[in-house]
Amino acid sequence: MNTTQTQGSKGYLFSIVLVAVIGGLLFGYDTAVINGAEKGLQAFFMQGGFNYSNFMHGITCSSALIGCVIGSALSGLFASRLGRKRSLFFAGVCFFLSAAGSFYPEFLFFNKGEASMGLLVAFNLYRILGGIGVGMASAICPMYIAEVAPSNMRGTLVSWNQFAIIFGQLVVYFVSFLIVGNHVIPAIERMVVVNAAEAQWSIQEGWRLMFVSECVPAGLFALLILLVPETPRHLVMTGKDNKALEVLTRINGETKAKEILAEIKLTTVEKKEKLFTYGFLVVFIGIMLSVFQQAVGINAVLYYSTTIFASMGMENPMVNTVVMGVVNILFTLIAIFTVEKLGRKPLLITGSIGMALGAFGVALCSIFPTMPPILNVISIIFYSACFMFSWGPICWVLISEIFPNTIRGAAVAIAVAFQWIFNFIVSSTFVPMYNLELGSMGSNFGHLLAYGLYGVMCVVAAIFVWKLVPETKGKTLEEMNNLWKK
Repeated sequence: MNTTQTQGSKGYLFSIVLVAVIGGLLFGYDTAVINGAEKGLQAFFMQGGFNYSNFMHGITCSSALIGCVIGSALSGLFASRLGRKRSLFFAGVCFFLSAAGSFYPEFLFFNKGEASMGLLVAFNLYRILGGIGVGMASAICPMYIAEVAPSNMRGTLVSWNQFAIIFGQLVVYFVSFLIVGNHVIPAIERMVVVNAAEAQWSIQEGWRLMFVSECVPAGLFALLILLVPETPRHLVMTGKDNKALEVLTRINGETKAKEILAEIKLTTVEKKEKLFTYGFLVVFIGIMLSVFQQAVGINAVLYYSTTIFASMGMENPMVNTVVMGVVNILFTLIAIFTVEKLGRKPLLITGSIGMALGAFGVALCSIFPTMPPILNVISIIFYSACFMFSWGPICWVLISEIFPNTIRGAAVAIAVAFQWIFNFIVSSTFVPMYNLELGSMGSNFGHLLAYGLYGVMCVVAAIFVWKLVPETKGKTLEEMNNLWKK
């Protein structure tokens, strides 16, 4: 008997997890690409023969999130019927087609460069297709990792998925920065395009290149996912015990694999358990974890940071966005290396308090506009950094592990669907709320309202975790059944 059979292969485990987290990278890439592209995109459609309003632009920037709701809602059905692996392949195809279509939405039906309402609809349909891929990947990638990972490494490995999401955002920030180069980004104030002549390259070509750049990681992901195995838990639930044992043996060693297989079979005998078999509370907690992850307002920063930093008077807001991306990466690593030591709850509560301080800091700067702009920037980056070691990765860890085996697919799908619904609500309401003017405060009132609200939600989120969320550190997925039966 070789060493791999007796002890398992960490190299094999890490290799298949690495492929799965590329889905997380695409999640971050696809949702953040709009950050660099939105100004050029807005100027492009404003040149059309129709009224491209701020409301329409907000919907266009958020249209991918509609697909995310659809994709996450379907993820449970896909994961159960097709399996985790094939579902991720489908998501990869959606990513690729969306990136290519967003680059050239005129394909077959329109003349290139001629903005029209029909072209706007086509562009949004391509973005929705990408959103379907994001929604499916956001639910199934953590599920896949959780179902192949040993219990003592699960939190760390699922947290790498969040690292990949943030890394994907950083990559697209940097790619967008390189694509723009010395070209002028169109500055748009009150529906008037400033420096339109100098910004024509960004208006006609720049945003297209940002979208099509996603084809490279999307194509790689779709090909590599074909090389990884299906998860042992899905294999058992579809009657493929021998194949499940083979995968478990390669990861855990033969002795441990047989123990895990026995545990899986005990919890998957009743394959058709109803969603509320283990009570209402487990589903409610999963949903509210998703709701709070978005209600704290983080994606208002991740999607619109360039615009936010510009409104704060920064000379090169794209550079500030890249700096924020680097900080986000570093703080995500804190979660990866501490989640199995400190547990899930302490990180969530600490992060919530830190985010509240950052959000209230931005609100305070709005009340006293004479304060140095750099304090505003520091508050935003601190707020974002606190999210990255807490709600960013830990929410995905909990959603992937908190539900019992027999309801996991459906429960994860519902929880993640709520996440994308609230993501859409936050993202589509941020711009009008942030720009809201009142009396002598002007637009500072909108800044105060937005970040004051997000700060309050951070405090409520901390209380929710403290009172209701169980600690799952060190528990096997099969032990979740007993936890909720109690």
